[in-house]
Amino acid sequence: MSDGWRGLLAELDRWAEAGRTATLWWRDDDAAAPGAALDRLVDLATAHRVPLCLAVVPGRLDTGLAGRLAAAGPGLAVLQHGWRHENHAPAGEKKCELGGHRPPAAVLGELTAGRARLEAAFGARFLPVLVPPWNRIAGEVATHLAGAGFRGLSLYGPRPAADRDGLRLVNTHADPIDWRGGGGFVGEAPALAMVVEHLQGRRTGRMDVAEPTGLLTHHLVHGQVLWRFLDRLLTVLVAHPAIHVEGARRVFGLGEA
Repeated sequence: MSDGWRGLLAELDRWAEAGRTATLWWRDDDAAAPGAALDRLVDLATAHRVPLCLAVVPGRLDTGLAGRLAAAGPGLAVLQHGWRHENHAPAGEKKCELGGHRPPAAVLGELTAGRARLEAAFGARFLPVLVPPWNRIAGEVATHLAGAGFRGLSLYGPRPAADRDGLRLVNTHADPIDWRGGGGFVGEAPALAMVVEHLQGRRTGRMDVAEPTGLLTHHLVHGQVLWRFLDRLLTVLVAHPAIHVEGARRVFGLGEA
């Protein structure tokens, strides 16, 4: 067993020794159509009996996706991943679909249309939670989301507060993709360190203890090594008494399922 796995188990043991349970949730981004990678993702969640939150791009929605997810268990929830996952930032700026580069009314109009499309396609499986592409959103857009019918918002990194602009804010904290290095697996040690860092921050009070530690994946770009890592990670987490993986409804305060 490598130092990374020993470090994760040691952190989980500290939670257990204190009589505490560390909550965790799983968000996967960029879904739009059925396919082999999506099948593998859903099968992985099913095999480990853990809830999965699938962030779906409504403007690119393939009609076959609803049929594929209809057969999934009740623990799979659909969140809204922007509108079309298109960059509207000028050259030289970080990519952003929901930034201040266009009138807020235009951005909100697209998001409202996207929400209606996902509600029609997925029914009760869809939750009105927005996942901004590239985890970026302008303040002038976010402040109007609650008025547009959204109940939650999910970005990346430790949240500054549990609520933002009338929304429940629950972020993700561990992304095993090396986006700056070409999009492959960041590696076992760095990936595990992200999980441990957030768990440790919660346990010691450096971070919001009530925010579930969020695993972020992107099934469309996973290689075999990353798939194997996720399988082992879930095996370790689910088997430990200090971990409880929560579904989206509970995470965002929308119910108990």
